[in-house]
Amino acid sequence: MARTKIEELKKNRVSAMTPDERAVFDETYQVARLAVDVGDKVRGAREVAGLSQRELAARMGTSQAAVARLEAGNVHARLTTLQKAATAMNLTVSIKLAVVGGGQR
Repeated sequence: MARTKIEELKKNRVSAMTPDERAVFDETYQVARLAVDVGDKVRGAREVAGLSQRELAARMGTSQAAVARLEAGNVHARLTTLQKAATAMNLTVSIKLAVVGGGQR
């Protein structure tokens, strides 16, 4: 028997939602996606810098476990945390806001 793929499960669940449930789902999904994206960027920058999680944590004044959670997208990082990570890697934080769907404003 074939296993159901995550995207198929998501599609089935979303199609059964009321408009209000869908709005809550979409908002929650976007927040989670942002946390994962930020974590990916931190991990990528750490690897380019040639640092271990433990080394980055020491430079930030935090624990290796906290860095692991940040990189996994398990936390909603504060801007101050991102700034500490960036400073520890001799980087700066840059924020970009873009129109959804690629349109222009």
